[in-house]
Amino acid sequence: MPPFDAPSVAQHDGAVDWAAVRADFPLLLREVHGKPLIYLDNANTGQKPASVIEAVDGYYRRQNANVSRAVHQLGTEATEAYEGTRGKLARFLNVRADELVLCSGTTFAINLVAYSWALPRLGPGDTILVSRMEHHANIVPWRLVADRTGATVRVAEILDDGTLDLDALRRAMTPDVKLLALTHVSNVLGTVNPVREICREARRRGVVTVIDGSQAVPHMRVDIAALGCDFYAFTGHKMCGPTGTGALWARREHLEAMPPFLGGGEMIREVSFERIVYNDPPHRFEAGTPNIAGFVGLGAAVDYLERLGPEQVERREGELLAHLTESLSQVDGLRILGNAPRKAAVVSFLLEGAHAHDLATLLDLEGVAIRSGQHCAHPLLQFYGVAATCRVSPAFYNTHDEIDTFVAALLKVRRLLG
Repeated sequence: MPPFDAPSVAQHDGAVDWAAVRADFPLLLREVHGKPLIYLDNANTGQKPASVIEAVDGYYRRQNANVSRAVHQLGTEATEAYEGTRGKLARFLNVRADELVLCSGTTFAINLVAYSWALPRLGPGDTILVSRMEHHANIVPWRLVADRTGATVRVAEILDDGTLDLDALRRAMTPDVKLLALTHVSNVLGTVNPVREICREARRRGVVTVIDGSQAVPHMRVDIAALGCDFYAFTGHKMCGPTGTGALWARREHLEAMPPFLGGGEMIREVSFERIVYNDPPHRFEAGTPNIAGFVGLGAAVDYLERLGPEQVERREGELLAHLTESLSQVDGLRILGNAPRKAAVVSFLLEGAHAHDLATLLDLEGVAIRSGQHCAHPLLQFYGVAATCRVSPAFYNTHDEIDTFVAALLKVRRLLG
């Protein structure tokens, strides 16, 4: 399958032309309720550059066929494109391609670890350690495993500023702890956890680590090999790729020791009614026809982010975060949850006298898209004693002017609410 070229990123003396980058995203040109769209819900899902949209469209128009089954030309091209994305992701994250299981996203990836690694190994007396700031996708699977095995789920608490209580975390890693589930970046607080140091300590104690990288991979350079974790999960649709895509990285020794999670085609070598020989990892865990077009699009998204440069993305979003935080700090009656020393571009807040859903609904009428609710993080909001928050999450294609417009709209809405 011929590659789709990512657009050239205009740079002058190493500086990115962010206006030219923004023009790569068609959806940002639309209006909502008669006003220019200001999309600030990127922690929920990211927008897609034209190169990703064209890659998906081009696959269906020119190469549509199933993978790993046919020897005809279309089948060969489809397989090459699908496996090509595995290779691109491996290079992007500094891991081996045969350690990457392609799947529908972080939720599937963590469930794969839960059912294929944890369920056969844990029992009464074992403990799963989970941090307070986890997304439900990194809580619910472990609760299900604990209920079925008799293991215990223990909570690693946080401090008021939204950082992990590292001293308490170390004390909590007692000999009964077999697994630590931890987010790289909080989807509510934006806290960037010191994953490398935590994984080093866990490994020294024989604790297996599962890292949720959904909010990290889109926004910074992630070198999984340097982190030293056992499992790392991430989602494609947050990193400019299509929905229904993502991957689980796992140490090769874990993958080889894990039984299949789902049964069907592609994950087998030989089948009879008496005996089944399973395929080698990672294909052992990729039963059935995958989201081929989606992974073609994800490959284009990786191309795009690599051309842009994760370091440039992190720098740009850091500038937008600083502007956003400073602007919101000037709004009377507004409370920001979490002010960790190192944060990604995620800000959750409450406004005195206004419900989060009311704020988000009225802001939508001003053309501003933000998230409201509990953000799939009930235990975290319970820690802060709040029922819901608004969440603003800019991406590299947003602008400083958009942040100013959002804050002006927020002040207008507050006046309307009295």
